[in-house]
Amino acid sequence: MSKRLLTTIATICTLALPTLAHSRQVTLTAQLKNYGGDGAYLAAYLIDAKGAYARTLWVAGGKAKYYKHLSDWNRLSASDTKRLAGVTGASVGAGRTLKVTADLAEALIDAGYEIRIDAAAEDMRDSPSEIRVPLATGNAGKPQAGKQYIQSLTFQLQ
Repeated sequence: MSKRLLTTIATICTLALPTLAHSRQVTLTAQLKNYGGDGAYLAAYLIDAKGAYARTLWVAGGKAKYYKHLSDWNRLSASDTKRLAGVTGASVGAGRTLKVTADLAEALIDAGYEIRIDAAAEDMRDSPSEIRVPLATGNAGKPQAGKQYIQSLTFQLQ
């Protein structure tokens, strides 16, 4: 390869890498209703602008046999072999708060992505897509109401 070509490639890589590396933290705070049942299993995940699964942000609830009750997330993420890598914790009790933080590529924000949370509690009705919130700067800090188990979801961008 010519020296000029190598210099050009090195320059392009130097300029492109910082763009790829830009990320922001998103902190999700889900306040659960006092629904009077056992701890809820929750799956927080991202959907892209075309409605396809993009990434799991967090799964609250440690027993995999119950993940089938988080039906939208389970169906959409089934082919993601790393969907649970480092993103699981305990179920969340009625009236309690779940707070999780994830790093997201800056390019996902205001690009048509949506945060979704599926919810289920033992001996109670499942709630697929319990809450759906566009991942947009205009929605940051604004509480969004859930359908059955989640009183409100707020996300912050840092």
